[in-house]
Amino acid sequence: MTPVIWQRVEGTVIAAAAFVGVLLLDFPFWLPFALFLAFDLSALGYLFNPRVGAWGYNLVHNYAGAAIVGVIAAATATPWVGVVALSWAFHVAADRALGYGLKHPDHFQHTHLGWIGKREASPQ
Repeated sequence: MTPVIWQRVEGTVIAAAAFVGVLLLDFPFWLPFALFLAFDLSALGYLFNPRVGAWGYNLVHNYAGAAIVGVIAAATATPWVGVVALSWAFHVAADRALGYGLKHPDHFQHTHLGWIGKREASPQ
C-alpha cells in the first residue's frame, strides 16, 4: 500500500479511537460531530489569500494542538477539556481518512496527501 493509503487508514483508526474516548468519558456520542465544523473555522484565512488560509488551516489541522489540549485535560482532570481534545483529534483524523491533508499555500485543493477532487486545468 502507498503511504497515502496508510495515512488514510491511520486517520480512520485514530478517529475511531477518539470517538470511543468521548464515549468512555460519558459524553454524548453526537458531541464530536457537533464540534466538527468549529475546527474548520480555521479556513477563514482563505478569505485573505491562499498563503494565510493554508497557514491558519494547517495550524489547527494537525494532532499537536489536540495533544496539548489533551495534556491540559489530564493535568487538570477536566473531562470537558478532554472531550474538546478528543473531538479535535477526531476532526483531524476524519479529515485524513477522507483524504484532506495539510494545505500547500499555492491552492486549497493541494494537500500533503495529493490533490482533492478533480484537478483544475493549469493556468495559461
